[in-house]
Parts: sequence; C-alpha cells; structure tokens
Amino acid sequence: MTYLIRDAVHADLPGIRDIYNDAVLNTTAIWNEQPVDLDNRRAWYEARQTQQYPILVAVDAAGEVLGYSSFGDWRPFEGFRHTVEHSVYIRADQRGKGLGPALMQALIERARTRGKHVMVAAIESGNQASIHLHERLGFTLNGHMPQVGVKFGRWLDLTFMQLILNPGAQPME
Repeated sequence: MTYLIRDAVHADLPGIRDIYNDAVLNTTAIWNEQPVDLDNRRAWYEARQTQQYPILVAVDAAGEVLGYSSFGDWRPFEGFRHTVEHSVYIRADQRGKGLGPALMQALIERARTRGKHVMVAAIESGNQASIHLHERLGFTLNGHMPQVGVKFGRWLDLTFMQLILNPGAQPME
C-alpha cells in the first residue's frame, strides 16, 4: 500500500471526523458516546494549532485520510509540561496494514523534536492490538485502573503506558 504521512490540513477534517465517529460508535478506543460534527473537529484542530501540537494524517494517492495521530497536554499543570498524551486512529478498512506503527513513529519523532520527555498512552485494557503496538514501540506498562469507564453497557478498564522519549535528559525549565 502506498501512503504519505503529513501534517493535517483543514481539508482533512471530514476524514478525521469520520474515523473519529466510527471509533465512537463501534469501538471502546474512544470513551465518548456521541458522534461529533465538523465544527467539533475544527475546534480541536485549531486548539492543536494554537498549542503548536501536531496532527498527522496518513493519506493515499487520492488524498483520502486513512488514519491520523496527534498529541496534546497530558495534564493542565506546569509540572507536566514535558509530558504529552497521544492518540492514533486508523480507518476501519485500513487496520492491520502498518499505518498505526508508521503514524506513531512519526508522532514520537515530533514529540522528541518538541523537547517532550514522556509520551503517555491511555488504552482500554481489552484493546490488545493497541497494547501490543505500544509495546513494540518501546512503551512500558505503568498502570491498570479497573472499571473507571463505561460504554456499551459494560465497565471499562484503563491501561496506562508510557515512553520516555529522551532517557537521561535533565529537565529544562
């Protein structure tokens, strides 16, 4: 499969919205229960742009969005300024084709370039494919929180994983 990973632009937002909404409606990857509209994705895009945080897309030769990844602040306090939490979502018909690892590797490099120190993953514990992907990329398991969420009429457990992006680095003020 031929695809390109690049920064998202406004024209990508309908594809991003569709992938997001599919995950909302059909998976436990996103714990929201209501689909979002294009205005929601525009606001999210603008917030990421304001923070100078990336949104990366994998697109095919026709420019169709096959998947996307991004990161944002992990917590809103100064002491966490070197830590980000990420997300990666792949269109349902494109899963298992290597897009997830490619988008994640590109996103990890962006975080390193931005001087971030830790990337956090919050994964629904039953999502073994995502957990294995993160393990392959060097993330370590750091926590398990039983029954902290609910979707589709059942309790969801949350697994936390992290990747130290710059081992041995000293904190920058």
